[in-house]
Amino acid sequence: MRDTAAWEIARPARTRPGADLAGFRIPGDRPAELRAIPHPAVTVAIEFSGRPVAVGGRRMTSVVAGLGFSVFRVRAEGVDCVQLRLSPLLAHPVLGLPLAELRGQVLSLDDLWGRGTSALRERLHDARTWPARFALVEAELAARLDAGRTVDPEVAWVWREILGSHGRVRVRELAARTGWSRQRLWSRFGAQIGLTPKRAAMLVRFDHAVHRLVRGHSAARVAAEGGYADQSHLHHEIRAFTGTTPVAAAGEPWLAVDERAWPG
Repeated sequence: MRDTAAWEIARPARTRPGADLAGFRIPGDRPAELRAIPHPAVTVAIEFSGRPVAVGGRRMTSVVAGLGFSVFRVRAEGVDCVQLRLSPLLAHPVLGLPLAELRGQVLSLDDLWGRGTSALRERLHDARTWPARFALVEAELAARLDAGRTVDPEVAWVWREILGSHGRVRVRELAARTGWSRQRLWSRFGAQIGLTPKRAAMLVRFDHAVHRLVRGHSAARVAAEGGYADQSHLHHEIRAFTGTTPVAAAGEPWLAVDERAWPG
């Protein structure tokens, strides 16, 4: 495993609600192969040093991973990038498409923004400081949010309920509380968020649980307090989302640096 202590990680002084940013500089002294782990946000990474990363069999300078993507491997020889974690409530208008079209996919941002991605990458390359780079990304987000579509208020409320409960809300009760039928909620939520409410709750619950494991909590305690039927249930879901055991998942580099890159 690569020593993540060598990674340079920068954070902006503040971020807009629903759009979390971090800057990464990973030394290029030897190739790094990392596994991207699912997270309850749409992940966008923009590499600006001219060193594309290999995702599967494709070399990319920008990556978009939809909500609830499957684990994928990233191979790189040095990385300078700005990474965003976008709430699906923002990702829908920012990316310019319903998130159902991103379900389970990993794409290049160039596929969505076209030449706008190249122009942003060049400006990031020319900027000399992390604050300047973060300001460029914030400006891009603001412009796209102004021109984008919004998520239904009912869908946004359900997502916030799921997030606020760490995925432990009873999703079958949510439709009644919105005044919608279950069928309509599942259809609209799936189209705009990219997952069913049940799958979204599983993802949020998993994310909360796996980060507790990273912080050193026992699997038994995490299972008991995290809404799992038992420890076997926790192990099953950790493996389903990461392809590995809870012990191995707790040592994944991208999870291990989260407290530095995405505090709180």
